[in-house]
Amino acid sequence: MDNLDATVAKLKAAADAAQSAAHAAQTYADQLAAAGHAATGGAIDPFVFRLAIFALAVFVGYYVVWSVTPALHTPLMSETNAISSVIVVGALLSVGVAAVDSGSMVARVVGFVALILASVNIFGGFLVTERMLAMYKKKG
Repeated sequence: MDNLDATVAKLKAAADAAQSAAHAAQTYADQLAAAGHAATGGAIDPFVFRLAIFALAVFVGYYVVWSVTPALHTPLMSETNAISSVIVVGALLSVGVAAVDSGSMVARVVGFVALILASVNIFGGFLVTERMLAMYKKKG
């Protein structure tokens, strides 16, 4: 029971760290938006804005993942298979859509590469999860 309480306490600490990282990221995004708004006279390039959001998401993701206890990394990573399945759906749409414009061949190639990489990620995630669950099965 003490082990369960310790695990719950660690999970709460990880959730608190994630929440504080998300709050810090939101604060930084607000500051960045205000600075960009002031520097450009009210017009922020959408590419720069999206790039800043992506960079902040990378930092938040890094701190969220590294604040999780090592025992929970495998279940956390196996849960990200849902994200990869969404990527597979988007890649299938990209590959299967009829040629609409001149850039569609590039979209098909990138979609095919995304489809292959996401499929490998999903398959590997299931293998790791199966191996992790096998550790808890009784031998005999």
